[in-house]
Formats: sequence, C-alpha cells, structure tokens
Amino acid sequence: MPNQKPQAISGVSASVENVIRIEYPSIASTGLGKMLGSLYNSMPLQFGTVKLSYLLFPLPTAPLGLIPYTLLKLAGQRYILTNRSMQKWASLGSRLLSQVALSQVAEVLVEQLPGQEFYKAADLELLAADGAPLMRLEGVKRAEVFRQSILEARDALMQVESSLATIQARQPA
Repeated sequence: MPNQKPQAISGVSASVENVIRIEYPSIASTGLGKMLGSLYNSMPLQFGTVKLSYLLFPLPTAPLGLIPYTLLKLAGQRYILTNRSMQKWASLGSRLLSQVALSQVAEVLVEQLPGQEFYKAADLELLAADGAPLMRLEGVKRAEVFRQSILEARDALMQVESSLATIQARQPA
C-alpha cells in the first residue's frame, strides 16, 4: 500500500474503463412513439401555456404509449458512455451490441425527427473525422446534454493520452 501512487481523481484511473453515464432511449426512438408525439403537437391552439392537443390526446392514447415503452424495457437498448468508449448494450442482460472508441469520434450531431419534440428527445449521430457515421443513438432524452457529455469525455481522454505520451517520452530509456 505505501508504494501505491495516489490517483488524481478518487476512483478514476487512466488504465481502467469507468462508466460516466447510462441513458435509455425514450419511446421517441420508435415509430409509434414518434407518431404519438406528432399527434400531441398537432394543434397549435393554446389555453394559457398548454396546447389544446396536450389536453385532448395523451390520456386516451396512453395505453398505446405503453406498448413501445414495455418493448424498449424488455428488448431495447441502453447507451453507456465510459471514459474510453460509447457502447450500446441490450437493455436486459449483459450483451454488448456495438462499441465505438471515443478517440474515433470527431463530431456528434443532434437530429430531432418529427414527433420527438414532444418528448424533448432527439437522435445522436457519432461521426468519424472523415464524416463517416460510427454509431447512431436513437430517441435520447435531453440529447444536447448527452452530446456534451460525450464530447467532454472524448476531450478528457485525448488530454490524458497526450499527457501520458509526454510523460513516457520523458522517461529515461
């Protein structure tokens, strides 16, 4: 124990992959969810600050919304951001579906599709330096916030790798 170097941030190590954030897609990632979201925003007439369509449609269509919600929980995905990668996992169990190293991510685009506005959700597209799509995260709630988390994790990783390379270069051979 006395020979162990203290960590700069407690519980975080440059050599270990740590989870930063976990997100589950909303029903805005499904066709039925987007259709319901479009219906809920279909009437611009407002009573005070509430749209008329918010008063008329959500309660009668709530059972329809339960269908994609249940399917997403049982057979959907979850998105896990770590200090090294962005990962897609099955929502239940421990099956990794896909993974992209943060060092490959050059940009993260936010695309809000029709029907996702009601849920305050959007799709995120992770792009490589050449503009090629690496991964798409569908129906992410507060997508701008998650986008910022991905970019900050990527930037932190790049700074750590640069610092470690500088330190290694200083080491006597």
